[in-house]
Amino acid sequence: MLDPQGLYEWEPKGLAVADLALAQETAGLVMLYHFDGYIDAGETGELIVSRLLDTLPHQVVARFDHDRLIDYRARRPLLTFQRDRWSAYETPAIELRIVQDATGAPFLLLSGPEPDVEWERFAAAVGQLVERLGVRLSVNFHGIPMGVPHTRPVGVTPHGNRTDLMPGHRSFFDEAQVPGSAEALVEYRLAEAGHAVLGVAAHVPHYVARSPYPDAALTALEAVTAATGLVLPNAAHALRSEALRTQEEIERQIAEGDDELVTLVRGLEHQYDAVSGAETRGNLVAEPVELPSADELGAEFERFLADREGESGH
Repeated sequence: MLDPQGLYEWEPKGLAVADLALAQETAGLVMLYHFDGYIDAGETGELIVSRLLDTLPHQVVARFDHDRLIDYRARRPLLTFQRDRWSAYETPAIELRIVQDATGAPFLLLSGPEPDVEWERFAAAVGQLVERLGVRLSVNFHGIPMGVPHTRPVGVTPHGNRTDLMPGHRSFFDEAQVPGSAEALVEYRLAEAGHAVLGVAAHVPHYVARSPYPDAALTALEAVTAATGLVLPNAAHALRSEALRTQEEIERQIAEGDDELVTLVRGLEHQYDAVSGAETRGNLVAEPVELPSADELGAEFERFLADREGESGH
């Protein structure tokens, strides 16, 4: 493998700020990370990153070499044409930033498009950043499509080697094979190297999985703040307002929709309530309930990815 350090370069001013923050935070920094372009049902991770950057002060600490990592023909960057010339270019950017929460507490945020190539080298580079900047906990977040109704609370599945930071949550299955991602590989390699890592997967109703679903982003953000102690009220408030509007729009569409969609939602509500009731009764299920198998969950991922790729023209 080529030297991972060749994939990124430090931003001197941002690095100085990060070093000062590290000196003050003796326990180490939290690093949040998410990469656009993979599963992320409901744009869960993308919404969280956007609201954090919209509402909090931040500064770039390190930049990855997007020219090496991004396949431009698979995800073509946008250029703006005005009258007789190109006037703007949206350069892909995979960046590590130092951010301050509402109390002024520093944390790191790594985000950008998912690398298309050199995943192992990229994961090793992220490991170098984690070690250099004294990261005590790395947290990723995304949405996964699930057979759940939008009328019930969003569920979350924790993963990683610090799931103890999210007590009261459990996995719905013991084992499943799904298409890999750079985000998952980073988690796997960090844990393999002995670093603390937590993943938060929000459950997004599969029938809205290809649209922004702020309810999932809000639930995932609340899980992140509970696990890390970060104070992020402005981002949460923005997502809460968006979630209310989205729920109203979904209900409007259902009211104007066909009977098949209504039947689907009611069936999912029945299944959700039956499972929830069984849990409160110690798993004494009053009637048979069909839970998704590992193969079915994997197939749901595959369908979701195929739909995404078809829409983007990959």
